[in-house]
Amino acid sequence: MDRPSWAPADVDLDRPSVARVYDYYLGGSHNFAADRAFAEQVLKVMPAVAGLARSNRSFLRRAVGDLAAQGVRQFLDLGSGIPTVGNVHDVLKDAGITDGRVVYVDHDPVAVAHSRAILADVPGTAVVAGDLRKPVEVLGQPQVQGLLDFTRPVAFLLVAVLHFVPDEQRPADIVAGYAAAGVPGSHVVLSHAGLDRPLTPAEVEAWEMYRKSPTPLILRTSGQVAALFGDLTVLDPGVVSPHAWRPDGDEESPPEGNTIGCAAVARKD
Repeated sequence: MDRPSWAPADVDLDRPSVARVYDYYLGGSHNFAADRAFAEQVLKVMPAVAGLARSNRSFLRRAVGDLAAQGVRQFLDLGSGIPTVGNVHDVLKDAGITDGRVVYVDHDPVAVAHSRAILADVPGTAVVAGDLRKPVEVLGQPQVQGLLDFTRPVAFLLVAVLHFVPDEQRPADIVAGYAAAGVPGSHVVLSHAGLDRPLTPAEVEAWEMYRKSPTPLILRTSGQVAALFGDLTVLDPGVVSPHAWRPDGDEESPPEGNTIGCAAVARKD
């Protein structure tokens, strides 16, 4: 296929990316044919996936809005993908907050390139190419240190990303690494794929597609997700389905039985 002018030369356009597939689920346009083909394969066996992606985005909106209402003004969005409409800086803008600071972090070159183009004229934002699995490296990036003040609370966002981190890469240590950099009053916002019941045949087929993809998907139970928070204090209502976390009436409820995942917000005391 013809390479768009905005696509970095070293990006394989024939290899799907989870960031761009997610963008497609959300109705975005920052994706390639390979991403759309993979997404359509998944949607064919499990149409609810697009709704689940929107549910995660809605959870992100509510969590950021809730923390902003409590006075949190700094957000480090890890594995952010492409910050299209409805992302962190948009939530803050819609809330009338003008002193917010947001750093988006992703390792996908296309996601990073797009993010920099989208946010070029947006004050209080920065984009970092980095691997969220390496907290020390991410936190040491000049853009992170230059924009965020770690003497004040920071919200670390890990939305729909840790299910791509296998147990051997110690996801709980990744969460702890970021939380350790925050002062009391900092928060971790997390959502994750998984469930506490057996998979349906359609869910197994969709999961197998991800398992065999360049970025395998790891499903965890709500108890395993809760354990990722370590000694942080999980806020009410606890670890619940994304659409059930402090609903405000605008979220899209998934069809009965099609909720695959959980979400929670935890505070550093």
